[in-house]
Amino acid sequence: MQFNFDPNQNYYLLNNNNTTPIVFIHGVGLDQTMWQPQLDYFKNETTLTYDLLGHGKTPLKNNDLSMNNFTDQLYGIIKSLNINEFNLVGFSIGSLIAIEFASKYHNYLKSLTLISTTYKRNKKERQKVIDRVNLAKENKSISDLAMKRWFSDDYLIKNPNVIKNLKQQLEKYGDDHINFIKAYSLFANYEEDIKIINSIPTKTLVMTGAMDPGSTPKMSRELCDDLANAIYVEIKNAKHLCSIECSDDVNFQIKKHIDNA
Repeated sequence: MQFNFDPNQNYYLLNNNNTTPIVFIHGVGLDQTMWQPQLDYFKNETTLTYDLLGHGKTPLKNNDLSMNNFTDQLYGIIKSLNINEFNLVGFSIGSLIAIEFASKYHNYLKSLTLISTTYKRNKKERQKVIDRVNLAKENKSISDLAMKRWFSDDYLIKNPNVIKNLKQQLEKYGDDHINFIKAYSLFANYEEDIKIINSIPTKTLVMTGAMDPGSTPKMSRELCDDLANAIYVEIKNAKHLCSIECSDDVNFQIKKHIDNA
């Protein structure tokens, strides 16, 4: 298992065990390494992670950035690897990308898992994200604020190395900073199309942390209600990055969902 670049310079990691692949899409400002707890758990399965456009080691060549760019990226990667069916897992903006992908290419999907997804944000909820984008535009650090939204106080105290690594990922400079602002702005201003949500037939797991202040349980429950074939699971004692803090619970739910798909 080793990292590679596809023909379009998308940086990915494929662990091929000749099973139906599980493809993971990371969150804004992070990279594919956020999925390490899942890669460890699913080490005997075929897994695929990759860096989103303008994140990690994947370049962003466009002046503008849209959801279509992200769905085209994923489609290009799976076609280059000859993947015809897979289980798709998205986190935060990765969930929004996964939803858009499922609306276009649901015939490729065996299952869909959406973790910590924003949905039907009101003006106040959206403005909070826009305010954070504006802070980032001014080169003001947002990493401390992010950690408090992403993890419980207890986890922050007990896992300084994890927190240090994530904060380093969020500190952007030069082109990385420019690309981060593009992606973060897209996330902040994204508005879902309910008709698209309603049209997705794929068996879907909607999951969020019970204490997530941004991608709230209310949002996930409403998303679950609007999907045609979905179940909702709430991870207790978790905030936004439940896939790391409560990885055992999250991994169990992903596996259960995939096994039943």
